[in-house]
Amino acid sequence: MLVSVTGGTGFVGAHSVAAVLAAGHRVRLLVRDESIVERALAPLRVDTGAVEVVTGNVLDRFSVERLVRGTDAVLHAAGVYSFDSRAHREMARTNVTGTEQVLAAARRAGVARIVHVSSFGALLPSPGRELGPDSPVGHPRETYLAAKAAAESVARAHQAAGAPVTITYPPALLGPHDPKMGDQVTRLRNTLRGLMPIWPSGGLPVGDVRDTAVLHAVLLAGAGPAGDRHFGPGHYLTTRQYVATLREVTGRALPTVYLPARAMLPLGVVTGVVQRVWPWHIPAEYGAIYTCACAARIGESAGRGAARAVVQTFADTVAWLRRGGHLSARAAGAAADLAVHTR
Repeated sequence: MLVSVTGGTGFVGAHSVAAVLAAGHRVRLLVRDESIVERALAPLRVDTGAVEVVTGNVLDRFSVERLVRGTDAVLHAAGVYSFDSRAHREMARTNVTGTEQVLAAARRAGVARIVHVSSFGALLPSPGRELGPDSPVGHPRETYLAAKAAAESVARAHQAAGAPVTITYPPALLGPHDPKMGDQVTRLRNTLRGLMPIWPSGGLPVGDVRDTAVLHAVLLAGAGPAGDRHFGPGHYLTTRQYVATLREVTGRALPTVYLPARAMLPLGVVTGVVQRVWPWHIPAEYGAIYTCACAARIGESAGRGAARAVVQTFADTVAWLRRGGHLSARAAGAAADLAVHTR
């Protein structure tokens, strides 16, 4: 089976490519720059010589059509994931227009299975305390989440029209080998570097990128659980549990103050304005605070699949950050010398 992938050099995409290849399928990637393929996939023990590459981007109709031509399945994982206010303009174009281009092209090409990678955040704020496959698309007051909600509406419109579109909702993902040092891994790193001594109350679902990658491989092969909307494996953690898990993994004290999330929202607004002109990243992002303020658990009926222990996910993430030179041995603490697993 040939699987075409957008976003295959990002965190979710790269691990999903590795899982698809491990399942015995072929992969074709759409990338802006072919030179980044090796850097993204080699750490996952992927033979990049066996991966077909189409140069282009999701906003270019012709390169998208080359990507989907003659393919059996499509994984649309491309997107800008960031709460950084400097990326707002790019989010709308890539996350929404890119989704429109890829899903429409896949339908025109008669692709049998199309998997769109959404986010649990596309369903926030939730009218109930739990999220599930039937939860409505959210109307979040945050740029990244709003872009994911708009893309979610595009995908659901294709589903309503009878297209073979499956939607996945990964939790906040951690794990080793993040090619672009994305938002979640950076937040964990900043916590260990002492840049986040204040956390909002609330919580969020947290999962391992390797578990979500396996889910994608299963769905692309047509062997997944019934239904056309699936939540990625994970665990709901309050922010206190998140920091407590880091303490357990590293053996460090990590002094932390917790404030009501909604009371911290004005700080996030100010940070977003300042970030547009400040050259260095400011950790106190409105989007992260807003997500915690809208805390919602994933319902037991959501069919998330098996999730590895959160302690293992955190340990592998910290160990990889240390091995890659992204953390000092002091910051990594007891996890500094742990082995890093790709699967």
